[in-house]
Amino acid sequence: MSQQVRTIQGGQEYTGPGVVGPEYDNTTVTEKISNLVLRKDTELSWFAGVAIGAFGGLILLVSVTYLVLIGTGIWGLNVPVGWGFAIINFVWWIGIGHAGTLISAILHLMQQSWRNSINRFAEAMTIFAVMCAGMFPLLHVGRPWLAYWLMPLPNTMALWPQWRSPLVWDVFAVSTYFTVSLIFWYMGMIPDLGTLRDRATNPYLRQLFGLLSMGWRGATSHWARYEKAYLILAGLSTPLVLSVHSVVSFDFAVSLVPGWHTTVFPPYFVAGAVYAGFAMVLTCTIPVRKYYGLEGLITIRHLENMAKVTLATGYIVIYGYAMEAFISWYSASPYEGFMMWNRMWSGPYWWSYWMLLFCNAFSIQFLWFKKLRRSPIFLWFLSLIVGVGMWLERFVIVVTSLARDYLPSSWDVYSGTVWDWSLYIGTIGFFIMMMFLFIRFLPIIPMSEMKMILPRSKKAE
Repeated sequence: MSQQVRTIQGGQEYTGPGVVGPEYDNTTVTEKISNLVLRKDTELSWFAGVAIGAFGGLILLVSVTYLVLIGTGIWGLNVPVGWGFAIINFVWWIGIGHAGTLISAILHLMQQSWRNSINRFAEAMTIFAVMCAGMFPLLHVGRPWLAYWLMPLPNTMALWPQWRSPLVWDVFAVSTYFTVSLIFWYMGMIPDLGTLRDRATNPYLRQLFGLLSMGWRGATSHWARYEKAYLILAGLSTPLVLSVHSVVSFDFAVSLVPGWHTTVFPPYFVAGAVYAGFAMVLTCTIPVRKYYGLEGLITIRHLENMAKVTLATGYIVIYGYAMEAFISWYSASPYEGFMMWNRMWSGPYWWSYWMLLFCNAFSIQFLWFKKLRRSPIFLWFLSLIVGVGMWLERFVIVVTSLARDYLPSSWDVYSGTVWDWSLYIGTIGFFIMMMFLFIRFLPIIPMSEMKMILPRSKKAE
């Protein structure tokens, strides 16, 4: 059955039956999306992408194995810099996962229909990013096989979690975020899994999708319960967007280290997380949109809206940078003043501070121009720059604050070893592999939600 959908091509809005591609063919929304999963042939480029990701996953496996056997001494940690790449990458990956929840939950509550084309992709990105993030705190404790001690489990030695430890806060915040996000992601796919079950010709696939769809038949009672449950999960997920990265920022803010001990960190970290998350959504979506011919479903309007959100959250991040510099001067604290001067000019990492300002503050000024906001190529390169800049931001916060602490005799220079970098590159490879598997075996765009976007009639207008 052909569906009426609205598409935007070249700035022109067009409404017609089954318009889902740039050529305005007769392919329906259901056929266009489900065929990506149910087709029998698989492109060699997909296998190449999976191979690249699997190679990164192999690097991750080797790095973790060597780390467990030898210990955290293989990292570049020293006396003043007890936190290094592991915490930097943890905060970076958690931030990337925030855009998926914001797109799915908050924009759903605000009834923003433009989210429907990108929310499934962003939700999957959230799940895989949190999986990558969760590795680092467990590995950083040095004895990951004893990680269960962080849970309040009765034991004969009467050992209980230290609730004043930020590590315990992270465990509960991140595990809650991952659980709710996973349920939210799966709940949204149930109607589409039912559609794939009905369209699958392979009996084994039909049974698999039938099991995953949990008996979905599209009845009115099914839709009523589904929409109620989806709304409840959206309401539960919304405060998590604000709470999770605020709790992560408390890892730093509750300390007395200059550069960390500041009340601006919770909103600053949340805005930076959404900023980095939307940049990663653009990085992943634009190539997939072009390669699979999804320009009629993920239109220029969607890219422009994401660019606007990136610009808005980017300015909140810029405000955070300005407040850090202002408070270091206004507080008249010699330690805070030295910390900022060390970051900008006199310290060994001054280059990283100016690079992050270029990536996160200067580069996004081009988004004020509508023509650039609507250019997929420009947005893709800009999203890569922002991703690098947000990693540098975490590097500056962690390393520059610790390398020059209160005691000058303990000052030292920190740099990551080959094992620091291999662990980081390995998580990127794992993320790429999981995204390619998701693209091939699950619907990347919600068919049920896309078919609900009906154009307004001329009478209504």
